[in-house]
Amino acid sequence: MQKQPVGIFDSGFGGLEVFREIEKALPFYDYVYLGDTARAPYGSRSQKEIYKFTSQAVNFLFEKGCVLVILACNTASSEALRKIQQNFSDKKVLGVLIPAAEAAVSLTASKKVGVIATQGTINSGAFLRELKKLDQSIVVYPQACPLLVPLIESGQENSKELTLALEGCLKPLMDKKIDTLILGCTHYGLIEDKIRQMVPKEVKIISEGRVVAEKLKDYFKRHSEIESKITRNCSIEFLTTGHLDKFNKIGSRFFKDEIRAQKVDIQQ
Repeated sequence: MQKQPVGIFDSGFGGLEVFREIEKALPFYDYVYLGDTARAPYGSRSQKEIYKFTSQAVNFLFEKGCVLVILACNTASSEALRKIQQNFSDKKVLGVLIPAAEAAVSLTASKKVGVIATQGTINSGAFLRELKKLDQSIVVYPQACPLLVPLIESGQENSKELTLALEGCLKPLMDKKIDTLILGCTHYGLIEDKIRQMVPKEVKIISEGRVVAEKLKDYFKRHSEIESKITRNCSIEFLTTGHLDKFNKIGSRFFKDEIRAQKVDIQQ
């Protein structure tokens, strides 16, 4: 029987943090993870390019037999998801942004929600849009943190440079007395413990990996017609468009387990 896995896509490595939580919560399914590291990061790309690249990735994963695809990438979720869902209307494509927004709305008491993310995600206004859609009275404080992703990817999670960059991102939000903080970039799950130490204990932190895993579990309960199609061999296939050694090395840090990827070309 041909595998019918769950597809997970990110422009690079951060989605592996989300995937780790999904695989932990739902270990029995088959999975394919695709990282478009040859063209990452997407944050500095135009909306047209982001849609084109994401569309190629989603198409590739469906051609591999995926039952549904999760965009484990905030840039793709904020800039391309709606159009992807329209153009792949007979398929299921989900993002990471809406689950995080829903969790924030359910947790905030003061209605003051902070979002830290890449410049591209902040510029898109996607979190503001989704949070306001759920609750008009919520006040959203977006904060771009452009230095965090390169520091995390270069293995400097515990460096003084990252601590200083994080302090610069968090202080304006703490000054606003937020009570809920969305980690609006999938990379930030790797430094969640550090963030926890730097914000007051009453501030609730929403990490997309855990939230998406919980929401996916719930989604499958409500959509047995989709869930029943997924094959269950506990298999994982890692694919990258970029340099294999680099993907395996950095990716293993994000996934917290050794990974062995295959190189693919998705630009058909």
